[in-house]
Amino acid sequence: MVASSALTASSGDVTTDAEVFELIKAHQEKAARLPPLEEIRTVVNHSVQGMLSTISQKYEGYPSGSMVDFACDLEGYPILAVSSLASHTKDLLANKKCSLLVAKDFDDKTDLLITLYGDAIPVSEEDKGDIRTAYLTRHPNAFWVDFGDFQFVRVEPKVVRYVTGIATALLGSGEFSKEAYKAAQVDPIAQFSKPVASHMNRDHAEDTKLIVQHTTSILVDSAYMLDLDSLGFYVKATYKGNTFKLRIPFPRRAEDRKDVKTLIVEMLQAAKSQSN
Repeated sequence: MVASSALTASSGDVTTDAEVFELIKAHQEKAARLPPLEEIRTVVNHSVQGMLSTISQKYEGYPSGSMVDFACDLEGYPILAVSSLASHTKDLLANKKCSLLVAKDFDDKTDLLITLYGDAIPVSEEDKGDIRTAYLTRHPNAFWVDFGDFQFVRVEPKVVRYVTGIATALLGSGEFSKEAYKAAQVDPIAQFSKPVASHMNRDHAEDTKLIVQHTTSILVDSAYMLDLDSLGFYVKATYKGNTFKLRIPFPRRAEDRKDVKTLIVEMLQAAKSQSN
């Protein structure tokens, strides 16, 4: 299947969006990726902003939405720093039930969307020190967390739901319990996404494009690395004016950051050997 796709792409027979989509689909169906729950836990852990929905006290019976910063504790529960002056804080004091929408990519509504439904519980004085440290690790300039009108609350999820569109169509949709979410592991390689992707996009953009062409058998015009995990990485690729996301699997699971470099070099060498 891959060989025939490569022949089709290189011979110039791919002329429609539908044909390109079929090539993408054929590759993506086989591309290794994290299990849904592990990816969800990883995305939430590395996210810093979401849409908080509360039960409005001002407009009784209606939901109210606010964009909020957050960090995660060791159990993966979102931590918010809320001001007593904010309407969502007043809502939560009256009714602790809420939801937090987290998007893997806020600029792409077709990508992974995660909603945590739960209760907003004030952080105890005993836990405040550790929670403050965790929050400031993600938001180092949030000096205002020490103001008198601010407090930390923890969103303890009851249910975690996810849905995704064509960007990662194989993931689909579904939900997980609090216990399953809490037990899931954060992928250990995802923490290196920003430095690795930044380096590849700045210094090795052509190499990334060559790897994508070799791996997918689609002669993309460009490929911008978005993020990575133990099993591979995602790119935003362009082909004849169209833009789409692709999952690019590693040949094997990456063990650490150094191993990520080793795998990328191996993939580049394989791509160059075929192109010569």
